Amino acid sequence: MTEMLDAPSSTWFTVPTHWGWLIVLHFFLSGLAAGTFFLSALIDLTRPEADRRLARLGYLATLPLLAVVGVILIVDLKRPERFWHMLLANHTLEPMFKPWVPMSIGSWAVLFLGLFALLAFVASFAEWRRPHWTWARRLRPPGALGTTVVVLGAFFALVITGYTGVMISVLNQPVWSDTPLFGMLFNVSAVAMAAALLVLGSRWLGGEIPVVAALQRILAWLLGLQLLVLLALFLNLGDAARGWLNVWGFVLAVGVVVGVVLPLVAALPRKAPRLASLPLAAALVLAGGFLVRTAIVFVPEANLP
Repeated sequence: MTEMLDAPSSTWFTVPTHWGWLIVLHFFLSGLAAGTFFLSALIDLTRPEADRRLARLGYLATLPLLAVVGVILIVDLKRPERFWHMLLANHTLEPMFKPWVPMSIGSWAVLFLGLFALLAFVASFAEWRRPHWTWARRLRPPGALGTTVVVLGAFFALVITGYTGVMISVLNQPVWSDTPLFGMLFNVSAVAMAAALLVLGSRWLGGEIPVVAALQRILAWLLGLQLLVLLALFLNLGDAARGWLNVWGFVLAVGVVVGVVLPLVAALPRKAPRLASLPLAAALVLAGGFLVRTAIVFVPEANLP
């Protein structure tokens, strides 16, 4: 009884999820894929023709990342062949959508984003390798059809960037259920990782891409916002923040320093922007995003008896 009274949260005694590295990869890759589509759509809708190559690269990267996420989700199920039960009722085959369940929302969002990512992928591939596929090129802006594809895709992408964080907040697990801010943290982190990926992609494209300077400013703002969200998250945890006094708290600290603090210093705009330092900062953001998600996935079991 004394141990229970000393526990910082009523959720310390519960059945563990037994989530493993596949879930860590799911959290990381789904956030990266969705964030990349979201940023690519913004570039496509707001930037001039000179920047469309970078948006195209983002669309080409999104679909393979989502494909890997789908495989991970199916393999991680105890009965992989029943993955379709997450979308359709077992006996009636009617669509199964539960708006009060984050996992149900996420499953449908992944499906719809996959559809729009496929259309954007086909359009981007046509521009890149099949210029005579005029029908496919209409699936990208500035036309009405292309604009609809990327706007709807960006909406579902934004849902996916945060749904994993919302999902763990409603599970009866230590630390996870003690704050509602994991969804916001994952939102900001996913878009920051996407900006980092596009910065690295701009190096592969070669030549001058004006939007990279804008991505530098966006990345700096996102990293600063991520620090604020992390601070708010720990303040909101209160006594439950003691749940990080273990190896996963150390991993989280390393992830924040590597993936937020150091890249923020490198990405801060200067009078003469040193864009040559951005690739290293971008790589650190991706590494830090993976470490932060690893620490968050595994921290509950470190607090269970």
